[in-house]
Amino acid sequence: MRYLLHFLQSEDGPTSVEYAIMLAMIVIGCLTALQLLSVATSDSLQNSADEISSHMTTSN
Repeated sequence: MRYLLHFLQSEDGPTSVEYAIMLAMIVIGCLTALQLLSVATSDSLQNSADEISSHMTTSN
């Protein structure tokens, strides 16, 4: 019981929660950026493939 009271009164518990929340926010930010970059890259590659394809068909 004494350990539980000491833990609740100390700042270790809230600090751990704050670090966990910050880590979750960083991970969410990284995943969002990765998703946006993958969509942009996919669109760019598709545009390049379309341009190459259109030039190949008009050249022949």
